[in-house]
Amino acid sequence: MKVLHIGKQGNMERYSAPGSALERLETADMPMGLPAEDYLAAAADAEFLVADAIAAVPAALIDRMPNLRLIHSEGVAYNAIDLAAARRRHIYVCNSQGMNAAAVAEQTLLLMLGMLRDVAGNDRAVRQGRQFQVKEGYMQRGDLRELADCTVGLVGYGDIARKTAALLRAHGAAHILCCKRTPLTPEQEAAEGVSCLPLETLLSESDIVSLHVPMNGENRGLANDAFFSQMREGSFFVNTARGELVDDGALIWALESGRLRMAALDTVDGEPVGPDHPLLRLPPQLAGRILFSPHIGGITAASFRRSYAMIWEDVQAVMEGRRPERVVDPW
Repeated sequence: MKVLHIGKQGNMERYSAPGSALERLETADMPMGLPAEDYLAAAADAEFLVADAIAAVPAALIDRMPNLRLIHSEGVAYNAIDLAAARRRHIYVCNSQGMNAAAVAEQTLLLMLGMLRDVAGNDRAVRQGRQFQVKEGYMQRGDLRELADCTVGLVGYGDIARKTAALLRAHGAAHILCCKRTPLTPEQEAAEGVSCLPLETLLSESDIVSLHVPMNGENRGLANDAFFSQMREGSFFVNTARGELVDDGALIWALESGRLRMAALDTVDGEPVGPDHPLLRLPPQLAGRILFSPHIGGITAASFRRSYAMIWEDVQAVMEGRRPERVVDPW
């Protein structure tokens, strides 16, 4: 039996535990971005396809792999897989839900603290010999904040947001709000230490707003002019989810108007980001109010080890004639 991997070459061997199903499979390890013909030349007969979360798996590939039984995302996202093509042929599509929840939650907290303490700006100040001036400014203005001063709003409340809420509680955040399609019960709110509110209320009551929703047609551009206009003056914004959730023009307006004091982005629309990206061409007074991270929130070594443990469990199930555990598109 054979597995085709489309993604960072070496990942399967690097992150798979000894004794996994990988040891019983012939492998074709291919980079992303190749024509379907190249993948077919290497592994048209493969039963399993493992793909990077952003690697395209189109119908042109799926329809020409006659033995294909399972397509598994290496991450949580699976929107680049042609679900309709897989469904037509009764091919399982799975993802590694929860594999990076702890890692992205840590990144989210890091970016929140990075904004509250303006880590990047203060680093520059010391390097420029302005340590005391900056320190005196904070003392005179009284605007250096702790998480205990802040109400934090989590837009979406899945695995990552729940992990984030746990970290926020451990750091003493004043209040934790969440917004989700199916509200929590009062008992769940009490147990998890959060309050579930409508989006507009969450935005108006939060000092920090963090996105934790999936990227789909409904959520594209969710953080738009109306979204930012409902936030508190001088608030903070974090996106560790997907860049396409944010309207860049609206974000720039929110910074220019003072609606946002800072934004922290682990992901932006249009990745990979080039030097002509609008968020990288801002005047200095705005540029210093965005804290960037190169979309690394979920790519810790532990995340990938968890992912491949899930992948080989699902592959093993199919090899044994069982339904895999992590099917995302039932048929």
